[in-house]
Amino acid sequence: MIAAPTVDNLTLTINDQVLVHAELEQTFDSLIANLGRLNEKPDGTPFPMTLEAWPGGRWFRDLGGNNGHLWGHVQAIKRPTLIEIYGPLFMSYPVISNLQYRLTEVDGGTLIAFHHIALGFIQGEHRTGVATGWKSTLERVRRAAESGTRR
Repeated sequence: MIAAPTVDNLTLTINDQVLVHAELEQTFDSLIANLGRLNEKPDGTPFPMTLEAWPGGRWFRDLGGNNGHLWGHVQAIKRPTLIEIYGPLFMSYPVISNLQYRLTEVDGGTLIAFHHIALGFIQGEHRTGVATGWKSTLERVRRAAESGTRR
């Protein structure tokens, strides 16, 4: 017998934050680059994405020849303090996600508060692996911003 859907097995919530020892604008630029063309898998394998950083802009993986995978759309962007994206992300089944990256200037740099909320039929491997992926992205953003690299 299949268990009835519940709020717990139909939702996913991840909250994380990282302190970046860099200016707000530098950190935001690093975030946009690392969500887009500098994106990588947690193991360091390049995973370039296209992020059209404007309201309604797409976030997708371009495989060439009009092939690819739409991850979502930019719901809100307020440079340099917010980017919010909604869509199925990496999940090719009935699900919707909302990602929020909120950047705040604090003593010593910039605080990035990250939230991923999803609703739908979330597969087990995605449920267990997603926190590692997002933590890896935040760490890449931090390293790039702190190194002063504007790629």
